[in-house]
Amino acid sequence: MIEYLSNSQINLYSQCSLKYKFQYVDLLPKPFKPSGLAFGSAIHSALSWFHREAMTNGVSLEKLYKIFDADWYSQRTETEIRYKNGEEEMKLVFMAKEMLALYCQLPPRRAKGIEVPFSVPLIDSGNGKSPSIDIEGVIDLIEEGDVITEFKTSAQMMDSKDADESLQLTIYSYAYERLYQKPPKMLKLIDFVKSKKPKLIVLETKRDTASYKRLYGVTFQVQKGINLKIFFPRTGFWCKDCEYAEQCQSWRGN
Repeated sequence: MIEYLSNSQINLYSQCSLKYKFQYVDLLPKPFKPSGLAFGSAIHSALSWFHREAMTNGVSLEKLYKIFDADWYSQRTETEIRYKNGEEEMKLVFMAKEMLALYCQLPPRRAKGIEVPFSVPLIDSGNGKSPSIDIEGVIDLIEEGDVITEFKTSAQMMDSKDADESLQLTIYSYAYERLYQKPPKMLKLIDFVKSKKPKLIVLETKRDTASYKRLYGVTFQVQKGINLKIFFPRTGFWCKDCEYAEQCQSWRGN
């Protein structure tokens, strides 16, 4: 019986339950990392350092670039990074630094917490019962004033609907209430858009009890499917970057 779930696990099972099985049940090694994942990880690492350093010292853009370079190099040495057609490593690195420069131009905010881990029981607000599962994750940034900030990198610009429907932000809001016994005043999604001319989009949203009830329902059904060992492939645009394409093609329901 599965005892906890994270946003990435819920989304992966919903997107393709067979890939969930390969990754979280069979624990199959990944032969490569898609460039989009490597890019997002290096951006997150640089932003985490930026906010930790800003709490006590001044931060130079040059040093921020070096932090990004170090994380990018580390990922390249750990595993193969697979690029999409038309992508070039140096262009991605240059784009990342443009994005980080744009972020540094935003009005300064004081951080209350950086990469805050959590593990909280998921409870249905309607009847107070729990499906015997915890929700786990890491909140990118908690700003002073009870503001939760999530960083995203995307190929297409997100909009207010994306922020309003983000399961990850719902989980963060729920976890914040469980941790601090009060709701966050604002949920913020900062979208680093990988367009020809990089953009930075800041979206704001909130959550309510209805959002948490939906989270409970989605999580309960995903938990149920995993416990019943319901796994099958679901094709879509995500298949192009899938690390388990070979195993998927040879899968016959076993």
